[in-house]
Amino acid sequence: MQVFPGRAPALLLALAMMMVAPLPVFAHAIIVESAPAAGATLHGAAQSILLRFNSRIDRERSRLMLLGTDGSSVALKLEPSAAPDTLAAEADGLAPGRYRLRWQVLGIDGHITRGDIPFEVVP
Repeated sequence: MQVFPGRAPALLLALAMMMVAPLPVFAHAIIVESAPAAGATLHGAAQSILLRFNSRIDRERSRLMLLGTDGSSVALKLEPSAAPDTLAAEADGLAPGRYRLRWQVLGIDGHITRGDIPFEVVP
């Protein structure tokens, strides 16, 4: 007794296609936009920071640090109202000099990615 009479070839073809079709793969969270951009020269002591990623991130387990050339580091407070794929913060009191934004995020694939964005503040 056949369960689907006359449809067996179509079902077998569909099953075969599902077995060889590529499955979606979650990629690590990577930056698609940043402000400041890497290597940017900025004017002013107050700067808005925005890092947008290619996927949603877990903001509770993500970090954003501001590193100075003098070895100082400051954890920036993340704005809770930012989009699910974005880290946003404010950096105030920046003296002229070279800085690095050091970011670390947990992507929806469960992997941590991190990196640095160098920039310079001028008077």
